[in-house]
Amino acid sequence: MDNITKMWMGPLPNDSPYVKPFRLYYVQNGVEKNWDLLKVHDSVAIILYNSTRRVLIFVKQFRPAVYYSKYTACGYDAAEIDLKRVRPNIGITLELCVGILDTGKGLPQIVREAVLEECGYDVPLDGFEQVMSYRSGVGSFGAAQWMFYSEVTDDDQVTKGGGVGDEIIEVVEYTIPEAANLLSKGGKVNSPPSCLLGIAWFLMNKAPKKN
Repeated sequence: MDNITKMWMGPLPNDSPYVKPFRLYYVQNGVEKNWDLLKVHDSVAIILYNSTRRVLIFVKQFRPAVYYSKYTACGYDAAEIDLKRVRPNIGITLELCVGILDTGKGLPQIVREAVLEECGYDVPLDGFEQVMSYRSGVGSFGAAQWMFYSEVTDDDQVTKGGGVGDEIIEVVEYTIPEAANLLSKGGKVNSPPSCLLGIAWFLMNKAPKKN
């Protein structure tokens, strides 16, 4: 996953299928203002709990944006990225299974396909519970994300997952105490807020009660 041998920057092509930057103008209290925005796809995030082994299912992957942010935070010149100076593994994140809404399919089908492709679990359409929806990146794109929950068993796992095409995704399992520890005060976790929100929701609403 962190076997990255070269990295460089370039201009964003106008035909990018994922990100479209633009400037929005508006008048507020009689004052003309503007804000630079990104148009991106909405998405889904899925909390997966394997009740056979009482573990939560997450995925790890390399996120260039996280690496770039950490690299520049070290004070290095972003125009000359030195992978030996700052190793690529700092860009590896721990996340919920996610999928983007880039097709005309409905939410349940996109959720089902994301879980099958990334984590290898074949869950029927009625095997998902919609938890909530919220907005991410409110300062730059404000896209919607829908969170779902599914309880699976070892019998539901039909492949090792790992994504499709040239995706490199590692499926990882955390016990409930290990997942809860990610929410510890003062922790520094390479995870998006949706992952931590999903863990908190699970602990509050679905985690097995202690005997």
